[in-house]
Amino acid sequence: MNKPHRGTIFTEEAPILAHNAHPGDQYILRLQAPQCAERARPGQFVHLTCDPQLPLRRPISILRTDPRAGWVELLYKAVGRGTRLLARRREGDRIGLMGPIGRPFDPPHGDRPRALLLGGGVGMPPMIFLAEALRRDPVAEPFVLLGSEVPFPFQPTPSRILVPGIPEGVIAAMPLLEDWGVPSRLTSGAGLPGCHGGYVTDLARLWLEALPPGERDRVQIYACGPHPMLAASAALAREYHLPCQVSLEEYMACAVGGCAGCVVEVATERGPAMRRVCVDGPVFDARAVFGAQP
Repeated sequence: MNKPHRGTIFTEEAPILAHNAHPGDQYILRLQAPQCAERARPGQFVHLTCDPQLPLRRPISILRTDPRAGWVELLYKAVGRGTRLLARRREGDRIGLMGPIGRPFDPPHGDRPRALLLGGGVGMPPMIFLAEALRRDPVAEPFVLLGSEVPFPFQPTPSRILVPGIPEGVIAAMPLLEDWGVPSRLTSGAGLPGCHGGYVTDLARLWLEALPPGERDRVQIYACGPHPMLAASAALAREYHLPCQVSLEEYMACAVGGCAGCVVEVATERGPAMRRVCVDGPVFDARAVFGAQP
C-alpha cells in the first residue's frame, strides 16, 4: 500500500469557484486550490473550515481535480452543523483548506487490471476520482458501480456501453463516466428508472458470476461508503478470493495524526493494532479491517 504523505499537506485559502445544490441535501463544491490539485491522489481528502464561526474543520473526500486549472471538486451531504454552514457559503467566498491528506489507493497491478469500483452515497467521490485516473492507464479496465438511497447528484443517463452480466433494463449510468468511456451502472432502493433495485454488492456479484473462466482472477475491488457497505464489499472479496481496498470514513479533529481521535482497530502481523484513519488511511486493505475469514 502507498505510504502516508504527511510532508505534502498544504494550507490554502481557497476561493469558491462554484457551489451547486442537488436533491437530498447534496452539494458539489469547486475550490481554487492549486497546491492540493497538483498533488492529490484518488482516495485522499481535504480538511475544510466550513465557516468562520466554527473552528473545527470537516474532512471531505476529493471528487475530481484539475492540476492545470488548479481546482479541486468535492461532493458532500449537509447532515450536521458544519456541513450545513458550509452549504451557505457562496461563490467568491474563501475557505480554509488543508490537503491533500491520507493514504491513497494503490492502482491495479499488471496481473489484476480489472478494477471493480464500488461507491455508496458520499463514498462515490473517491471512486469517480479513481476512475478518472484509471481511464488514462492503458492497462487498467475499470468498471464503476454507484449506489444511493437519495437521488443522485447528477442526472443518470442510459448507458451506451454494454456490460455482460448486468441484468437487462439496468442501463442507468453516470454521464461523466459515460463521456470518459468508463462503464458504470447505478443502484438504488428508491426505485429510480434504469437502476438496479438493490445494493452495489448485489450487482457486483452478478457481474462477477458472469465473467468468463479465468477473468475473475484479473479483478480487484475498491470500495468507499457506509460501514455496512464496506463490510459487504470485504465479504464479497473474501468469497471470490479477490484483493480489496476500502476507504474508511471517521469523525476526526486534527486530520494530521496528532489527536488520534479517528483510530480504528486493524489486524497486523503482530496482532491487533490501532491505526489513525487520517494518515494511516483512509485507504486500508479490507482484510486488515474486516478480517480474512468469512
